[in-house]
Order: sequence, then C-alpha cells, then structure tokens
Amino acid sequence: MPNKIAVIGSGISGLSAAAYLAKSGNEVHVFEKNSTPGGRARQFHTNNGYTFDMGPSWYWMPDIIEDFFKDFGYNSNDFYELVRLNPQFEMIFADGKLSLPDSYEDMRLLFEKIESGGAKQLDRFMESAKYKYEIGMRDFVVKPCLSWFEFISLKIAKGALKLDLLSDYRSYVKKHFTNPKLIALMEFPVIFLGASPKNIPALYSLMNYGGYMLGTHYPIGGFYELVKAMKSVAEEQGVKFHFEANVDRIITVDNNATGISVNGEFIEFDSIVSSSDYHHTETLLDAKYRNYNEEYWESRTFAPSCLIYYLGFNHVIPNLKHHTLFFENDFDSHIATIYGDKKWPNEPLFYSCCPSKTDSSVAPQGHENVFLLMPLAIGIEDEEAIREKYLEEMVSRLERHTGTTDLLSKIDFKRSYCVSDFVSDYNAYKGNAYGLANTLKQTAVLKPSIKNSKLKNLYYTGQLTVPGPGVPPSIISGKIVAKEINKQTPSRYEKTI
Repeated sequence: MPNKIAVIGSGISGLSAAAYLAKSGNEVHVFEKNSTPGGRARQFHTNNGYTFDMGPSWYWMPDIIEDFFKDFGYNSNDFYELVRLNPQFEMIFADGKLSLPDSYEDMRLLFEKIESGGAKQLDRFMESAKYKYEIGMRDFVVKPCLSWFEFISLKIAKGALKLDLLSDYRSYVKKHFTNPKLIALMEFPVIFLGASPKNIPALYSLMNYGGYMLGTHYPIGGFYELVKAMKSVAEEQGVKFHFEANVDRIITVDNNATGISVNGEFIEFDSIVSSSDYHHTETLLDAKYRNYNEEYWESRTFAPSCLIYYLGFNHVIPNLKHHTLFFENDFDSHIATIYGDKKWPNEPLFYSCCPSKTDSSVAPQGHENVFLLMPLAIGIEDEEAIREKYLEEMVSRLERHTGTTDLLSKIDFKRSYCVSDFVSDYNAYKGNAYGLANTLKQTAVLKPSIKNSKLKNLYYTGQLTVPGPGVPPSIISGKIVAKEINKQTPSRYEKTI
C-alpha cells in the first residue's frame, strides 16, 4: 500500500513535487484554493476574446524544463509548440534602444558595434557563465541544502573560485563592459532574482547563459501550456487534483503532521508537502511547530511585488516587440524604492509583454494583448487610484516608443493586479511576487529549510526555499523535495517489491 501524501498548492513546484512523488509509487493528492492550477502561472480568458497569462512570461533555461518531461518519458513538444524569439527582447533607453538578437554571432557584432572589444569580452563573459550554469544548475542548485557538507565534493571544490560566489554581480559585469547600455543589458536578468546587482553573487551570471545563449522562447497558446502539460504528466502518474480546496489547518499529533483540514474537513495523510507561501504554511501550524517566527520573516530580504496590467487594445500597436524593457529612468533609483524607501517609485522602470506579436490565438484579429509589469516594494498600499496613475505613465511611454497616440481610448479590456491581490490569491507574505531575494546571505543552506525541524513528515517547496525564484528553479525545488521524502520515507509500495 503506497504512502498517502498531500501537496498544498498547484504552482509549478507543487506540480513538479506531485509528479515525482507519484512516479515513485505514492498516492498523491494536490489541494488548490483557486479554481485552476498554476499558482502565479495561472491564465484567464475574457469574454471578448483575449487570453492572458497572469504571471511568468520569460521561457528561459529550456533545458531544465525539458529535463522534467524527459524524466517521465516525454518531450515538451509532445504538449506544446515552442518558438524561439528573434529578437529576444528590446530595451528602451532615454537616448535610444537596443534589441538582443537570437543568434550569438549577431550578438557579438552588436556588442562590438557598441563598445570596441565588446565581442571578445562577451566571449569571456559567456564562457565563464556557461561553466557556472553547468556547475550551478546541474550540481549546485539540486542540493536539498540541509547541511553545508552537501557541497563538499571534488567537482564543486575545484570550481569554487570560478563560481564567483564572493564577488558581487555589478562589479563583475563592469570588469567586462563599460558602456551603460551593455551594463544594463547584462544586469537585467538578475532582476528576476529579486535584489540589486550590487547584492547578488556573480555566480548568477549563469542567468545570462540560461537566457541569452540558450534563447528566449515562447509556447504557442501562452506560458500556461507548461502548467497544463505538467498537470497532465502528474495525472498520468496517478495524482488527484482538488480545486477550490482551501487548506485551513495542518493537524499535528506529537511530532507528526497527521493530516490537513480542507474547507473545514479533516483528511489524514502520511506526509505533507507545502508548495504554498512558506510563511502562510507556518501560520497553519501551532506556533511551537513553526520553523521560523515573525521576527525571522521581518528580517528577510524579499524579492519585489509588482503592479501588473492586463490590457486588450482594439488596435494593432506598431514597433512593439514581444518583450520590451523600458529602462529610460535610473535603475538604482527604482531599486532604492523597493529595498530602501519601500514606496512607489517616482521614475519607474517597467516591462511590456505583447504575446499577440507571436501568437494570434491570444487576441482577436486586429487587436493586441499587452501585459505591463512594474516592480514594487512589498507591503505597500495599492489602491486603484495609485494603480491608474502608473498605468497612465506606462501607456504614455508605450506611445512614445511606438509612435502611437491616444492608446488609453483603444483599451477594450483592462484588469489590474497588485500587492493586495498577491496576498488574497496566493497568501503571499506582504504581497511578494517572486519569493526571497537570492542574496549571498539567503543562498543555499541560508534559505528557509525544505524540512520542518519539529515535524518529521512536513516539507516545503517553492520559491521561498531552495533553489529560489523562477520557473526552472521551482521545477527543481519540487524534484528536490520529492527525492528527499522518498529517501526519508520510501513508499510502502516500494518496500514490498
């Protein structure tokens, strides 16, 4: 008879953990408070023909995502069509713009054109980034991080200096490039890690390799195609999904989590995996069983929240790429409002995604599907009037860049999403969107543990634990916790064969 395991939450890490646990012979049930799977990667449809991905839109590190499917005997193209974007994205500056081509040779030509010797420096940067990617993503981030002894291996020891763990990312980039546009281009990927480049280890140049070198992709139908595919794989392993099933309590007896209360009803389980917000999960326990107190969470550096607008335009917007980064204002000033002042920015940066440029299925013919995202401090007030003020600014800058006018009047669908929505939909601590920042003091063993220290059968997965924020790390996180559970409590089914 297999072990019966509950997974709380159907985000990327929950889907991953559930699939791997079920593959090992366990009986797995996933409980999701919302009506559809995916967590922050959900999708919604409008009555007038738009399809909006609600969260992730950058399909990077395709090899890591592919590894998930290969573990179950599939390829991603068994579920969806993946296209490479060219250009990968465009960056808008106060004095011009820069498009990153898909071809590496074209990338080298671009760097050389902007800065003499830039091509050779790009080669050096990417050669080192490739090494970090191969060691980091294949050896470093797959550890459960329950002890520093996990990292005592000849391979990691030999490569420790090359991993640049003690150098900060900004200094590392400036060793290679001097042109402000190239510096901004190379610093951009670490925004996903939730901290200023001054506070991120240079190890994370691996992001540049995983994105720029392996390409920026898009699944036709939207990023939600990945969620549907992962759910399908999990169901094929025998996973049972329960929607609109809010877990309101984790039930404990002595040092065991004996089950969960779902919409007020007790269900018994042998083990529990929480893929929901770590802090929220802890509130489902009596204080004496929590790994961390409120002071701990207050002392953490969180990645940003964000203001998102999902917009439908009854007008084709010219000169707009699939991904566009609006960097006309000072990057550090915006970062300071997130981590220092914790207030709304005066001169914000923002990001635009227009998937209808690539995918005709996400908007009616002759219309555009546009997703605007502006990073924000967590825990700030986000009433509708403030949201609207920033919408007007972002659309104004969109007009300037694309040479269009009066775009606000061409909106035929509008929905905003901000700090308070992250709290209500995902129980996100202070409305964070991307988990904990990947600073050196919050890396590996220094992240919240995947195991509850007082309850031997409660585990945590997702962006607030190892390896950190992002879709590929969340997939890895689910696999890590499944492997740890199977190691600690092998399936009773496995014991009999």
